[in-house]
Amino acid sequence: MQSSIQVGVNGPAVWVRVEGKGSFLNSGNLKEFAQEMVNRGYREFIIDLEDCAMMDSTFMGTMAGMALRLKELGHGHLHVVHCGTRSYELLSGLGLDQIFDIHANGSPSPECELLKSKPGGAADAQKREQARTMLDAHEALCEAAPENFSRFKDVLDYLKQDLHHETAAK
Repeated sequence: MQSSIQVGVNGPAVWVRVEGKGSFLNSGNLKEFAQEMVNRGYREFIIDLEDCAMMDSTFMGTMAGMALRLKELGHGHLHVVHCGTRSYELLSGLGLDQIFDIHANGSPSPECELLKSKPGGAADAQKREQARTMLDAHEALCEAAPENFSRFKDVLDYLKQDLHHETAAK
């Protein structure tokens, strides 16, 4: 299944439409895009899951990181629209319904331009960046709901160890 993330701006809101899978493979691009939009002053983010087949913990952690960043800034919101039953169970199971609004329905996404992937750099650098994104995402899940720490302790340990070895090997 082909996965893509389409993004666009409509008035004061940033729209993100997930098609296919929301996973560690596209979390880095989402995180980078969200940081850039926050730096430009945007504080309302709408994530449309209508065509999202599944999400992994890295992707959900990236969403959590976005919501926590907006909270840290003191204003702004992350809204999830067209959230199906399975996606809702995944998000609420991690306590993320506590940090952003989840709606089963919502406005249709405006026409969006495709998010361009970063040009592929060195494979090692890309792998390290992916591990960093995964670690940040899982740390955000634990910050969002402390009970998630026991769920992801092994993942966190593995990613920290992996990053430490990558850095030491340089």
